[in-house]
Amino acid sequence: MQQSIQRFLDYLVLENGVSDNTRQAYQNDLGQFHRFLGGDGIDNRDWNKVSAADVRGFEGNLQSRDYAASSVARKVAAIRSFYKFMSGEGMVAQDPTANLASPKIGKTLPKALTKQEVDDLLEQPLRRTSHESVRDKAMLDLLYATGMRVSELTALNLDSVQIGGDGHRVRCIGKGSKERVVPFDEGAADSLERYLEKARPALVNGRDERALFVNRRGQRLTRQGFWLILKNYAARAGIEAEVTPHTLRHSFATHMLRGGASIRNVQELLGHANISTTQVYTHLTDEHMRSEYDRTHPRAG
Repeated sequence: MQQSIQRFLDYLVLENGVSDNTRQAYQNDLGQFHRFLGGDGIDNRDWNKVSAADVRGFEGNLQSRDYAASSVARKVAAIRSFYKFMSGEGMVAQDPTANLASPKIGKTLPKALTKQEVDDLLEQPLRRTSHESVRDKAMLDLLYATGMRVSELTALNLDSVQIGGDGHRVRCIGKGSKERVVPFDEGAADSLERYLEKARPALVNGRDERALFVNRRGQRLTRQGFWLILKNYAARAGIEAEVTPHTLRHSFATHMLRGGASIRNVQELLGHANISTTQVYTHLTDEHMRSEYDRTHPRAG
């Protein structure tokens, strides 16, 4: 069974060009299903013996263990993709997921910070005087200015950014290894220049390192490292809601749309392959418009 999973994972990388994070997610989900079925005690032929009842049993097992509805849906979707691949390759005679209903999940809209909360968050590194705080200011400014994913931010190299000339821009690699160029504002450019001129050389300390953002050891900063930095500043800013790296991406998109940007433009800036992914933000702007109407119109309410 493990051989079939490995073959599927290789296909995802070689044919579909998925990221390491996506590949790892599929591996974890299918590995969990494999263990539920009995683990290493069954051979590759037994994928044919899996029934729709087995998949529903796995789904019920996850629900009984208080997995989030979105996590359950993702794991079942991974099994569907796996069986679709095996069916196409002639590795199984039947697909137990063919007529299986997808788990229902409530539509969770992304949470955006208010503009004041963003200002408070971006101000926090200025209250410290260290090379790390200069780096943190540059990272937070650039993330909010571009709407990049945190994985894209930490993957940036020195030659990924252009400051000055005919405009400030960053070249990032998104999902499926798709490259896009995103402009950023003067404030983010100033923060980045301060970091590159003084803080980064001190952190790198002569090492030959391509990464744009580095940790105190002069090595590429990780996603986990950035998340810890962000959580610390969010707490210092007194923001009660949970703030994740994706929160700034959501806030960027929401604030752009509220400011009048077209949904097509925001789609390109975010690197969404399908505009339906971007359209979720229009619900947020509609809600904002409605609340503003209720608050300001003389006959509202």
